[in-house]
Amino acid sequence: MLMCKDLAVIASDYIDGELPVLENMSVKMHLMMCKDCRTFIGNLRASTDMLNAHSSGQADEELIRKIDERVALALKEGSQDPTNQDPD
Repeated sequence: MLMCKDLAVIASDYIDGELPVLENMSVKMHLMMCKDCRTFIGNLRASTDMLNAHSSGQADEELIRKIDERVALALKEGSQDPTNQDPD
């Protein structure tokens, strides 16, 4: 079964429609049961739509790299925090 932390890793691919069929179905099943992840996906979708609406169409590769590094670090730190409990 898909865990919340797993969904966070593939959320962008889910929103972009880039997941394989079985993985996409797994995300949908998880979202049916997890209010927090539904909120997360909704916020991510809204952020993506807002960025697309105000984007020049040119991605700043350095900014994307920095964001990716910070997300990876936050996920790593969150998984090492003994007080961080997965709601699943």
